[in-house]
Amino acid sequence: MSQLSIKALELAVAALEQGLIEYEQYPQLLTVRDGVIQRFEIAMDVSRQILVRVLKEVFGLEKANAKKDTFREAAKLGLIADAEAWLGHLAARNRTSHTYDSVIAAQVFAHTPTFLPDAQDLLKRLRPYAD
Repeated sequence: MSQLSIKALELAVAALEQGLIEYEQYPQLLTVRDGVIQRFEIAMDVSRQILVRVLKEVFGLEKANAKKDTFREAAKLGLIADAEAWLGHLAARNRTSHTYDSVIAAQVFAHTPTFLPDAQDLLKRLRPYAD
């Protein structure tokens, strides 16, 4: 296995955390809210990509299974605490993919703070596998 870098995830999670802090300071600015949503999308995508890589390269899962059942497999192996929570994060992320709707944006934004602790926990759990 090539060395696993979690730097992209560290940066994405830090950016999301900073975005949430900025939103607390400027809750009236929709651009800040929208930036938090975009940072959530990026952090979620990077989380999933890294998990798929770990499942394949460290635990030997086939690519198709690693992609299809990423969160359930990751939970079985102790890489994440709660597969259902991560599936909820994925559902929220997917809601932002194809359309922009202010109601959906508000719902995804409201979900974002529940993702941050899970992403931070993932980082801790991945450190033993990282370079």
